[in-house]
Amino acid sequence: MKQSRVPSPPVSGVLFTCSGQRVDIVTAFKRAGALTLATDVNPLAPALYYADAHAFVPRVDDPGYVGALRDLVVAHDVKLIVPLTDLDHGVLARGRDELGALVLLPAPELVDALADKWLAHVMFEENGIGSPPTWLPDALPDDLPFPVLVKARRGFGSRGIYRCRDRRELEFFLDYATEDSMVQACCAGEEFSIDLFCDLESRCLNAVPRTMIESKGGESIKGMTIRDPELIEVGRHVSETLGLVGPANVQCFREPDGTYQVTDINPRFGGAFPLPTAAGSRFPELALALAAGERPEPRLGEFLDGLVMTRFFSELVLSAGKGGTLEPFADELPKPVSVDAVPAVDTAPS
Repeated sequence: MKQSRVPSPPVSGVLFTCSGQRVDIVTAFKRAGALTLATDVNPLAPALYYADAHAFVPRVDDPGYVGALRDLVVAHDVKLIVPLTDLDHGVLARGRDELGALVLLPAPELVDALADKWLAHVMFEENGIGSPPTWLPDALPDDLPFPVLVKARRGFGSRGIYRCRDRRELEFFLDYATEDSMVQACCAGEEFSIDLFCDLESRCLNAVPRTMIESKGGESIKGMTIRDPELIEVGRHVSETLGLVGPANVQCFREPDGTYQVTDINPRFGGAFPLPTAAGSRFPELALALAAGERPEPRLGEFLDGLVMTRFFSELVLSAGKGGTLEPFADELPKPVSVDAVPAVDTAPS
């Protein structure tokens, strides 16, 4: 399949916030030609050590967080800021004018609504986007259809979600939940995720649907790209209707009657980022093009169909560096053994 060219002039620097374990995203931007700067509060965040440079910053709720990022933007000539988790979306969306670089996030009001699953549900319905029936705990109908899910309104990674088969279990988990929760009807159809990327005008530049073969902790560990025109259109319609900017992941169900129910939208690169990247989404190149002032044209459907991803654990070994720092351990793999040093094996029959 011939793919259209995506302009991506050199960008001086890309700053990743809350980099954590997102080695896949940092290295993909490096391959696309960016100079990468990863930040985190935790010195054991592995993505720090795969970037060209890294820095430690205050917690996202610290009043000095935005100022610390701004200092890094100036010092490293950063043109693009890419948040890698949900933790600092609200802070970055409101501080974008102070930061002095393009922040890949939509408007603060949209960020706030998507961070609260109840507000997101209300917003979906107001904009004609399908969403499963959902209620607040003090407004449950008497004829509530079971099974249902108790969901933390601000949960992430499948945390705070409990399946309830009857009223007794529902009352138990509502009492058990430690965070503000809502109740949502269970969907009966097949679940899909749609990884997409929008420009600064909220035009959807590409949308890559994938099946959810297996998930763990709310993150896809096995899945397959699927060039399904209806799912691609769902991604385009949802993102452009709501006004998304930059990367997003739309989670939805295709119900038996053919309708689509959107259950969640994360305005960031999805957990299965390596799959759409391998399929040719070119999301990093699109992001760099936006930061360089380009206006790439939409390329919906331009990706490889039927690619399967299966994930596994890996690791990074660190050793003590100068001044108490940590550095990747250069000798973490055994040195090759010389052939001459290997004793001969007698293969003659005894």
